[in-house]
Amino acid sequence: MTHVLIITSRFYPEISDELSRGAKAALLMADATHEEITVPGAFEIPAALRFALFDQKYDGFIALGCVIRGETTHYDYVCTESARGLMDLAIHQEAAIGYGILTVENMEQAKVRANVKQGNKGRDAAEACLRMIEIKRRFGAEP
Repeated sequence: MTHVLIITSRFYPEISDELSRGAKAALLMADATHEEITVPGAFEIPAALRFALFDQKYDGFIALGCVIRGETTHYDYVCTESARGLMDLAIHQEAAIGYGILTVENMEQAKVRANVKQGNKGRDAAEACLRMIEIKRRFGAEP
């Protein structure tokens, strides 16, 4: 059975809760099991995922969070570095990752994208993770 770790940023809890709901529903539909851990923000997700790789009990990972543009360049750094960190883990550590970190202009955009009845980006991230696990297995990239 496929076992996935969901790593959820708690910076915007109302958004991350909805993303998590969508991801968990998709995993349930796929008969996959999961665990979930939380981190303070999107910036911390890649490090938490790297730590979890030591456990070797997860087939894949789902990264969930939200970064909303503000008045400073902080948004750019958090978006770029969290995405780069996750891509580096996917490539260099052969991690099957579903990317569900919303990068939006405002809270309204975040709510629409996270909502399980509208954008449902949590579901999309779970489905991407499951597909990457399939591809990884196909090519024998298991440890």
